[in-house]
Amino acid sequence: MAHSVQIVFACEDPARMTAFWAGALDYIPQPPPPGFDTWEDFADSVDIPPEVRNDFGAVVDPSGDGPRILFERWDGGAPNQRVHIDVNSVGGGGFDGSDEERRAALAEERARLEALGATYHREATGVAGEIWIEMHDPEGNWFCVQ
Repeated sequence: MAHSVQIVFACEDPARMTAFWAGALDYIPQPPPPGFDTWEDFADSVDIPPEVRNDFGAVVDPSGDGPRILFERWDGGAPNQRVHIDVNSVGGGGFDGSDEERRAALAEERARLEALGATYHREATGVAGEIWIEMHDPEGNWFCVQ
């Protein structure tokens, strides 16, 4: 089964980029998760501080065919790659297992990708508790596995 991907842009103003690319691609800003009327309601439910709520934005293809495009605030640090791909190999944001099960699935995918020539960088956790791993392809390009 092929893995879906998400394209990620590091940027200074995720809200501005979300609005621009939604219009440019005829995409829509990603709706909040089921059970929430707004992203503010979701952020409140997982205790995301107000000062970092514009650190992310996303647009999606309303037909569901194209990839999700994520915009994340870039702090100017490493890596300095402004665009990267997220490989949704263990279910992306929709993974229903426990953190331990997710880590085990990520470890399996890490081993598979390392056998293909990738190198591991680190495991990371987002402000809402999501877990992913950061890797580099054989030429050093950064990508994430989630």
